[in-house]
Amino acid sequence: MLRTALRNVLADKARLLMTVLAVCLGVAFVSGTLVFADSTAAAHRAAASQDFAGIDVTVTAAELPPGARDALDGAGGGVLDDALAGTLARVPGVAAVRPEADGTAVLNAADGTPLRVHPGANLAAAYTPGPDGTDPRHPLLRGRAPAGAEEIAVDPDTAAAGRLNLGDTVTLATDGPARTARLVGIVGTTDTRVTARGTLVLFDRATAQGLFATPGYWTALDLTAAPGTDQYELARRVTERLPAGRAEATTGRALAEQQARYVGTLTRGYQKLPLVLAGVSLFIGSFLVVNTFTMLVTRRTRGIALLRAVGATRRQVVRSLLAEAVLVGLAASAAGFALGLGIAALLPGLLGTDGDRLPDGPLVIGPRPVAAALFVGVGVTVLAAWLPSRRAARIAPVEALRSVERPAPRSRLRPVLGAGLTLLGAGLLVALAGRAHDASEANLERALLACGALLAGLVVLSPVLAVPAVRLGGLLTRRLGVTGLLARQNALRDPRRTAATAATLLVSTALVSGLATVGHSTGRALDRQAAAGLGADYVIGTGSTTTGIDQAAVRRVGATPGVRTAVAVADSTLFLGGSVREVTGVDPATVGQVVTLDFVSGSLRDLGPGRIAVSRSTAEENGIGTGDRVTTSFGRDREPATSTVVGVYQDNPTARDALATREEVQRDSFRPGTVQRILVRADGTTARQLRTAVGDNPLLKVQSRDDLVREAGGVTSALLTLMYGLLALGAVIAALGIVNTLAMSVTERTREIGLLRAVGMDRAAVRRMVRLEAVTVAALGTLLGLAGGLFCAWAVGALAGGAVPQYRLVLPWPTLLLVCVLPPLIGAAAAALPARRAAALGPLEAVAGA
Repeated sequence: MLRTALRNVLADKARLLMTVLAVCLGVAFVSGTLVFADSTAAAHRAAASQDFAGIDVTVTAAELPPGARDALDGAGGGVLDDALAGTLARVPGVAAVRPEADGTAVLNAADGTPLRVHPGANLAAAYTPGPDGTDPRHPLLRGRAPAGAEEIAVDPDTAAAGRLNLGDTVTLATDGPARTARLVGIVGTTDTRVTARGTLVLFDRATAQGLFATPGYWTALDLTAAPGTDQYELARRVTERLPAGRAEATTGRALAEQQARYVGTLTRGYQKLPLVLAGVSLFIGSFLVVNTFTMLVTRRTRGIALLRAVGATRRQVVRSLLAEAVLVGLAASAAGFALGLGIAALLPGLLGTDGDRLPDGPLVIGPRPVAAALFVGVGVTVLAAWLPSRRAARIAPVEALRSVERPAPRSRLRPVLGAGLTLLGAGLLVALAGRAHDASEANLERALLACGALLAGLVVLSPVLAVPAVRLGGLLTRRLGVTGLLARQNALRDPRRTAATAATLLVSTALVSGLATVGHSTGRALDRQAAAGLGADYVIGTGSTTTGIDQAAVRRVGATPGVRTAVAVADSTLFLGGSVREVTGVDPATVGQVVTLDFVSGSLRDLGPGRIAVSRSTAEENGIGTGDRVTTSFGRDREPATSTVVGVYQDNPTARDALATREEVQRDSFRPGTVQRILVRADGTTARQLRTAVGDNPLLKVQSRDDLVREAGGVTSALLTLMYGLLALGAVIAALGIVNTLAMSVTERTREIGLLRAVGMDRAAVRRMVRLEAVTVAALGTLLGLAGGLFCAWAVGALAGGAVPQYRLVLPWPTLLLVCVLPPLIGAAAAALPARRAAALGPLEAVAGA
């Protein structure tokens, strides 16, 4: 039977090629993504190890409780000073001690715009020369080292991205007002946080201490071990010399692994899209596998019956077909893995940008992607071929005596199962849409499961729906004459085959139309929400509660020509019950000029010390209302206190989760005395003027209402990328399925085509008949997929409306038009090869060959 399986694969290699290609795409995405992930992880580890070369142990201040922290002076916890550095230098096994003063700094590019602002990747440090006068971690490439408070050095990528040259005056900021410094040096670095997407600024030692620690104290002490000293043993010795509970020692290996993991999280999202495409391609491709093996079983009915007649058991027949599937899966796995290596090599260039680069390094081919390629390729193919093999095992030996093939028997269970799944999914979606007010994560998961049930039901029910749908479409094709009539009859000849071919388009069209509608509607809702409740023309903000805007900058903004109102807002965290919320500190007398608040109950006038207002969603989630007394605390260090809720307002992105007085929030915020936003109403004032007013501080964003809308619209870009990826993938696999089905259909109808040629049908008419059949199949899948996708989008959108009040269902007409037009065009194009083959058959050749 194994020889029979191999002979069958070789005999039908052309037909099985399409199956191999379909599965190959899914395997390529899976293996390519895993190779890409392993390669980037190895590159991160290698770069991190190189960056920490020469650092065997690092000593840092221990995290202290708030009360203990307030009692100490200096960012180094009052412990990492030169005296401790001298003590550690005398520890056995320590070859050298190098103090560090590290922090963060953001620069402006030459055009005045903030440069590569990424949380955790805008590094600043001290240039710390060793005995030879050079810093081994930051070797000078050009210029010289910074020698005063007004001088800095940067890495070459930062200089290139910001178009900065030696001698330029650069504007930068650490955690407060902007300052200027002259660029005097370009230094090298292997820090993956910088090379992946960040920036590096170096100061001289005294300046770095003043900015990130306290004069005389350091943020870290880096120790180099003497030859032959183990890192972990050295860390143990150092720990014995440290003040208990106030400092801790970490090995260089641990720091390298920690940094590699951190930088890896910055690029981990790149793996999601290829894996989603892999899952969809394998799911859609499985329909092609099922359809191909079903057609092969039908075509080999007499051959299988002869095998049964000469003694083959049902189990042997099943094993023979599954052996074919294994061979096909192995071929798909090998081809897919080779293609996956190409994808892995291309992904860094496709996903990386000038401001968001992935690390360089060789491809790492480990056992995981190889095993995944084999498991996915062989597993999907064998599972998909299992049902056709079971059907083949039921062929009786007497079938070998029949001269005419019988049509496949119609299943009585299929209509019942398909209708049940469709009604179950639709019913759940309708029920969930009626509970739009409860837009919880659990309901969203139920909605997605219901969408899956609905699409599965449509796939199972599609052979039943194919008959009326194709007949309805035949009202259009019959106007094209006898070719249109024959195309309709050919599509109706085997509804199961027609539906199986259309299933690939059904699934991909449903996914694309549903995602496009939800994404488009969400984008419009986010556009409306971004500026909802905002009466200001500009928002100047830090984007963080840990940095602040000083009062002098607020006064300069208010004095800018054309500015009518400049309202300062303090942002912080609010601990409300057991949840953490965002609180906005405002002046009740002026906030109404720049923020439109719609109070459900209570009033803004009652806001004061010990009195807060909360958003509607915050009130519902915490079970509180106007007049209730709640336990609250602001910022990091404040003791819990009791506050009275004086109002509940409709959700407002500008006001956030809660409102309190600005003085109360400022007093206990992360940056006492500062504000985090300035809301500006102006006539004719430009963003450039406002940026000048705040000293061109790169930590601050100056955004108009239109800027806020565009920033919110960027949230849907990943969804749009996924949507078009699914559309392209579904189109490719659908085309393969149509080519495969029509090629086998033409082979089965060789005698019929010859008779049509004999009675006068010309070659052009034969080609037109085959192409119309392909368009009919493609239109069937498109129609069912579009109906299912839009229904799911309506139900999921109803739930989204509960979370985003501005959500309205808006159909993306250009995308839907593309979804409607593209599949029939793909069907017609895919039919070109089978149609040409059919037209090439001569009347006598066809009748004789049959």
